[in-house]
Amino acid sequence: MERNQESEVRCIDRGSPEYPEKLRNYEDMPEKLYVKGRLPSSGRPSAAIVGARMCSPYGRIQAFRYAKELSQAGVQIISGLAWGIDSEGHRGALEGGTPTFAVLGNGADICYPRSSRGLYQRIIREQGGVFSEYPPGTQARKYFFPARNRIISALSDLVLVVEAREKSGSLITAQWALDQGKAVFALPGPVNEELSQGCHRLIYDGAGIALSPEILMRELGLNCKNKIKSKEKDELGLASNLKLVYSCLDLRPKSGDFISQETGLPPEKTAAALVELEVLGLVREIGRHYYVKAQG
Repeated sequence: MERNQESEVRCIDRGSPEYPEKLRNYEDMPEKLYVKGRLPSSGRPSAAIVGARMCSPYGRIQAFRYAKELSQAGVQIISGLAWGIDSEGHRGALEGGTPTFAVLGNGADICYPRSSRGLYQRIIREQGGVFSEYPPGTQARKYFFPARNRIISALSDLVLVVEAREKSGSLITAQWALDQGKAVFALPGPVNEELSQGCHRLIYDGAGIALSPEILMRELGLNCKNKIKSKEKDELGLASNLKLVYSCLDLRPKSGDFISQETGLPPEKTAAALVELEVLGLVREIGRHYYVKAQG
């Protein structure tokens, strides 16, 4: 393992025990990584949060929110330090308390964009890291960024695309993730917004709908707030029929007939239970006779 004393960048080759185990699974990963700070822990779940540089206020808020809640649950956030969604993902992760990691399209000793210098330094200071397949001193090139996306997805257990135009670099990350067998989620937005078109295309093609951070936590096999709240609500002394119906529901809309079949309750008892759960604020009707668990 070589050390660049001037820039404090370590060179880790593929044969080193420090080389990330997740990258070893793929042939097209770099032979060397140049690292400043730390690498992601193999023992913790990781999620990539990527999206548009020129994002909307909605996108910024949601990227920060999802990253923060995932980080609070112990998830390492991986992104690319770019303006917009990437940077908000890193900021949210730092706020959540779990280290975050940036994969760069230039040398790890160079902060690009320069305006992210404070964020770059904070990531390293708070036990995260920045790294690259390019040697120190390498300036950013447009064609480096699509290539680095394969590393972002390979290090992650799932990829969340927050906002993306129909032709976007974030969709390249999503495609890499699919090719690597990773789960891809997309955040829905207004149907008439250009920044939502890439996400809606992913959803149309089968990506998961990121309705809440808890959905991603479940995908990662983590106990999430909704599960804790659900357990607490089940312990509030609900009648057995109410518990049965409530336990059948989640964040995906289900019809009254489906719930009746799943629980074995007669339709009239199912309907009565749903009405009572709605009054208690535990269930919401979505559309006509379709129900989900209430969040919050």
